Amino acid sequence: MRVTQGVVFLVGFLAVARPDLSPAVAGLTINTQPGESPPSAAQTAETQPADVLPADVLPADVLPADVQLSPGDGGTEPAAPNDEWHLSLDAGRGDTLFDLLLDNQVARAEADAAIQALRPVFDPRKLRIGQSIDLTFQRRDGAVHLGHLALSPDPVHHVRLDAQVDTGFRVSQETKSVERHLAAAHAVIASSQYEAGVKAGVPIPILLSVIKVYSHDVDFQRDFQEGDRFEVLYERFVTGDGVAVRTGDLLFARLVLSGRDLPIYRFQTADGRVDYYDREGQSVRRALLRTPLDGARITSGFGQRRHPILGYSKMHQGVDFGAPSGTPIYAAGAGMIEEARRRNGYGNYLRIRHNTEIATAYAHLSRFGSGARRGARVDQGDLIGYVGATGRATGPHLHYEVLRAGRQVNPLSVDTPVGRRLKGRELNEFQQAVASADRAFQAALGNDQVADLPATCTQPGRC
Repeated sequence: MRVTQGVVFLVGFLAVARPDLSPAVAGLTINTQPGESPPSAAQTAETQPADVLPADVLPADVLPADVQLSPGDGGTEPAAPNDEWHLSLDAGRGDTLFDLLLDNQVARAEADAAIQALRPVFDPRKLRIGQSIDLTFQRRDGAVHLGHLALSPDPVHHVRLDAQVDTGFRVSQETKSVERHLAAAHAVIASSQYEAGVKAGVPIPILLSVIKVYSHDVDFQRDFQEGDRFEVLYERFVTGDGVAVRTGDLLFARLVLSGRDLPIYRFQTADGRVDYYDREGQSVRRALLRTPLDGARITSGFGQRRHPILGYSKMHQGVDFGAPSGTPIYAAGAGMIEEARRRNGYGNYLRIRHNTEIATAYAHLSRFGSGARRGARVDQGDLIGYVGATGRATGPHLHYEVLRAGRQVNPLSVDTPVGRRLKGRELNEFQQAVASADRAFQAALGNDQVADLPATCTQPGRC
């Protein structure tokens, strides 16, 4: 029931009939439409309806039970809010847990105590953008207090903070179990192996591993043709409820390029070294990588050419790989850095001595990698610098040279030694690993692309 014009009459009536209520009636506010004056007690017609009456003004026996009541200007304070309330939010750019607590009226000292209690299990500085946080607040003694905080910093861990009466905070951490599975994928290559892998759902780290392992023998810009295909088998780590945690190792891969069948298998030898081998037990590792960076295209080959800046024909004594500025550059082979400095038209220049005969050089770098200095030793695949356009360069690219006995040779045709070949007992163990990987690959494809590792397998590639 909405109180209308009758309220005015009732107010006037009460002022006369119930003198004991006069002070309260005097404090009654009757709401009107904007721009209108409140009606007097004598007005009983042409009056805008009042919304509500103060709850503390009239005794219960005065108004009908269905009349809506509320405090007015002369009434008591509103009822206290709920003693406890919950809030779920996602951290935004620049947010900190400390600020989020302060924003919700938690005292600075209490917020600091909560953060300190969290530190043994969660570093508040690692709060991610988009991180979900559940909070419970309590109102006690007129102040807001943190009652509960919970978040999952990663798929495996769940952190909970609970307030304890007069004893600060208690923090706990739940760790989910993680299971190891095998996943498999295969695809036909339409334009590039990388693009086909992404469409097939292969994780980026696995695709990069494939490129790196095959870089000894495959030119990823020129060797692929439409209709070629690839297969991969790799580790996946997931929680018991199926949430992906991380990607493990590449265990098997196979490229079929223009009829060439190139399978590789991960295998750990008795001395603890891990490498990739073909079916015959020959390591696919060579002394030098064919391409010392990922995803690059050849923009200029080895040989005579018209120099794009000097304007006359000049012997181009290396291969240029076009790539965006900042693309990582890797050591083509193990060795020692002979030079890492600015060198005339080469710009930032780095040269690695691999043995008494072979060296490789890298030019136009935007900068050198951490620790890449003269005299430092590097392993094949170590980060040594980044693509740039220093020196005489029309744009960002890597100028790559292979030197034999001090003279530049064509990096794409140089013949370099291959890695080790397995023999005897290790070769027998490897052949068993090959058969196991082949079976696992087929099982994974037939089981929604996921297969469990054998229960007794503790060293993938050796079982």
